[in-house]
Amino acid sequence: MGVQASNEIVCDYFRLFVNRRAYTVQATHPDSESGRHYYYRPTEKETGRPLILTYETIRRHLEGQITIALYAINPSNQCCKWVAIDADYKDALEDLLKLNYYLGRDGVSAALEKSRRGGHLWVFFESPQPARSCRIYVFQLAIRLGVPVKGNGLPEGIEIFPKHDELKTGEFGNAIRGPLGIHRGANRRYWFYGADYDLERQMNYLRQLPKVSSSQLQTLTAGKAAVLQPASRSNQCEPGRRYSGSGSRHSFRILEHIDTKLRKVGRNYITQCPSCAASGHDRSGDNLAISVNEPQKYICWAGCTKEMIRAALGCSVPIV
Repeated sequence: MGVQASNEIVCDYFRLFVNRRAYTVQATHPDSESGRHYYYRPTEKETGRPLILTYETIRRHLEGQITIALYAINPSNQCCKWVAIDADYKDALEDLLKLNYYLGRDGVSAALEKSRRGGHLWVFFESPQPARSCRIYVFQLAIRLGVPVKGNGLPEGIEIFPKHDELKTGEFGNAIRGPLGIHRGANRRYWFYGADYDLERQMNYLRQLPKVSSSQLQTLTAGKAAVLQPASRSNQCEPGRRYSGSGSRHSFRILEHIDTKLRKVGRNYITQCPSCAASGHDRSGDNLAISVNEPQKYICWAGCTKEMIRAALGCSVPIV
């Protein structure tokens, strides 16, 4: 007999994971060229309009008839119910366990889900929280621990869902495979590590997992970045990225002006951002990343610009 999803399980799943009614479905058959099972947005046959996610859709997912992927952000309020950390590279599980340990030290409970090549780490909130704040917290934690973040100069690393701070009208962001369904490529179901492998016990585990409150998230992100990426990439580095060229011999050399302790994380030095420090922030001393190979490349993960950093060091950028 196949897996059966009770009404209670379906309702709990909907309450826990569904933040908007848009969704995608994983193709049953692989693409003839790539061999991958791609996702697509299902539509009504008669009108071509996108289908909305229903309780029956959730039931079919949990019972293995279809496999859906979920969007994190609800564009009506730019909030999400959860943040998921996806890692599917060599040593990915080790990085997820490291993140999970330090999440716990921050008083944050997370659920670790198996995946095809690594795992997914899920953090849930008592009520929907701003996507920007959710991303800031995970991003800063990863940088502090030296965990690689994909898309920041690295071909491999963790991916943080949601992948955006906010969405414009008509945008969806990036969807992640809904837990407890069958991955069509692997033809198997992946479970959470915290409970026995059946739907009722899995959902009971997720139901009882402590959720992060709004006040707790505010405390965890206090003094952290207002944005996750700088407005401009010029003259700045991304952690882990190798840069070509040696730069002008007359270029500003930030290491000559930094008097705080440096520590090496991967291919970058990590230290306190002078601009953040001038505002009474970055007490943990990990907002500024400086490329080891090309120290003229640097970035503040709290969003301070090159001009702000140099001004705090008393070396303003010349006006041209």
